[in-house]
Amino acid sequence: MIKSERESIIKDNFLLKYINRIFIIIKQMFEMKKTPNPWQKSIGIAICTSVPMLLGMIFNQPQWSSIGALGSFAYLYFTNETYYRRAKKMFYVVIGFTLTVFLGTLVAPYPLIVIVTLGLIGAVTTFIFGVLRIPGPAGIFFILIYLMTTSMPLEPGDLFERPLIVFLSASFSWLVSMIAAPFDIHGPETRALKDIYMYLADFSHAIGKENISVLRNRVINRLREAEEMLLTTYMPWKESLVFDRLSLLYEQANFLLIELLDLACDKDLMIPKEISESIKKIGKEMKLKKNKRDGLLFTPIEGIGKMLQNIPKEDQIKYKKLIHIILEIEENINRPLQDSRYKFKKIKIPKKIQFKEALNKDSIAFNKAIRYGVVLMIACAVSYIVPFYKSYWIPQSCAAVMLGATIIATFNRAIERSVGTIIGLGLAAIILNFGPEGYILILFTSLLSAIIEFIIGKNYAMATIFITANGILMAESKAPFLSPEVFINARFINVIIGSAIGLIGTFLIGHRSASIRLKSMLLKLMESHYRLLEELVRNSDPIDKTATIRLVGKMKMNMTNLNTTYNTALGEIGNNRDRVEDMCFIIFSLEYISHLLEHTFKTKGYLNLSDDEIYILLSAYKEMIFAIEYQKVVEPIKVPIMDEVPNICKEINVLQDALSKISL
Repeated sequence: MIKSERESIIKDNFLLKYINRIFIIIKQMFEMKKTPNPWQKSIGIAICTSVPMLLGMIFNQPQWSSIGALGSFAYLYFTNETYYRRAKKMFYVVIGFTLTVFLGTLVAPYPLIVIVTLGLIGAVTTFIFGVLRIPGPAGIFFILIYLMTTSMPLEPGDLFERPLIVFLSASFSWLVSMIAAPFDIHGPETRALKDIYMYLADFSHAIGKENISVLRNRVINRLREAEEMLLTTYMPWKESLVFDRLSLLYEQANFLLIELLDLACDKDLMIPKEISESIKKIGKEMKLKKNKRDGLLFTPIEGIGKMLQNIPKEDQIKYKKLIHIILEIEENINRPLQDSRYKFKKIKIPKKIQFKEALNKDSIAFNKAIRYGVVLMIACAVSYIVPFYKSYWIPQSCAAVMLGATIIATFNRAIERSVGTIIGLGLAAIILNFGPEGYILILFTSLLSAIIEFIIGKNYAMATIFITANGILMAESKAPFLSPEVFINARFINVIIGSAIGLIGTFLIGHRSASIRLKSMLLKLMESHYRLLEELVRNSDPIDKTATIRLVGKMKMNMTNLNTTYNTALGEIGNNRDRVEDMCFIIFSLEYISHLLEHTFKTKGYLNLSDDEIYILLSAYKEMIFAIEYQKVVEPIKVPIMDEVPNICKEINVLQDALSKISL
């Protein structure tokens, strides 16, 4: 009763309504997301930060502490990935950090060159991370170490000494990131497969009970992520029994999904709970262990057969194929690795082609890189004009704010960074009041670094509090002769200016860049589907697959680009937001068709259709492409269900229906 009266008062009073909205926004700003606790990463960054500072203190080399701390940021590029990929990525980060410090030291005396070089570093790193879709902090720490290097006083010999210190410090971070590899060599791939089977269990449970489109595409996305992970592990010169078995279990997850989708066509059908529970059991209990005699092997899974026997006899006949796939998966997990070999069907897009395709005006990665570089240069130029201490915090704050994938995300980050900075300055003032020095200062910076890494994935505003406090502590340690108030005032003003520049720049240059390009990305993917269908019906020789592999790779790349463009468009401000949201089912449908076409190619290599079936299938796609390109209404052509590709036919009809209801 009291609650309803309060809501009524708020609804009637404009001022209270406005205050309540602000309160909700602030509450959401400090709400912690439910994400896994990254203990390993938190401890790792604390070690990487403290070791260079300790060595600098022990050997009375302040340069080792200040410059070495920059190299420790390399550790922050470690994410959940295969150890083979991590080793390569971290190596490139180490080299990149070293070159960035060298450049920063070289151009530091020349403000104009500093500004231009910063823009280039920001644009190039953003482009590379965007095209290769590398998760993590993108180019933010390249920008940070460059800005900090250019702001340091120059001494003779710094041009080579600084890069060497950063190289050694970053290499140490690289080693720390790989410390678990010998004990968990195939852990990331196994965990990715476990996730797939857990999602498949949820999907099977949802069939017949709810709209499965969202769950279906979630499983497809997980399968794509797992495939990319396996591709990064694949080494053609080295045979691996574990990799072969993981690849087989990945392909069987694909077969399981296709069979579940076939069954889902019956709207009244509900999968028996024993089947869902058996799939979940596979996901929960899939685990690699070391054996002194046999080396690596999977922990046996028991009880699935008995679980499936509890299904009524009529259902056992009805779900015979599905049950057979599940039992086969159990058998492959329990079987010794040496008993069977599986050849992984590799469809990998060369990086050269990825970069070439991304260098065009419709590419989100390319446009974001240009925007990032230009706005960074403006922020850097402003930092040279304003008379504030440590003015490099202006372009640094600008860079951090612009990491938001969309204009709305950028706006949120600007507010979160500003609020977090204000609170963080208070925390820094409290810590500095105790006058920490030496080992105590190292302890504080290490502890704050660990806290930042622990919560940054859960809440950016909260993390900014500790980022600010840590930044003030590190800056104060390099200039103890200055009053702490100088750092606090400068940090506050510089962060506000930098955040404002980042927000305004993003709004002016790219507030509708993705939604404008959505139609062209949609057409590119549909044209890929059309060409792949043409190739599959024409190529009756499953041996010669070169052209088809190229088309499948192109289709996957176009699907990724469409997803990126769509997700970015969802976060843009404009009048067409409702239209973009209405396109979700079109995106789901295209993603599903892409998966089905790739699965068809991998399992058969070609399509055996009659001339009439080929004509109907291709005509339906041709008409959709024509209507979208020339802004006409899509008039659905009923595609009959063909025995060779039943799911593709059904989904093309669904796609036509979705397109006919929306104006592109």
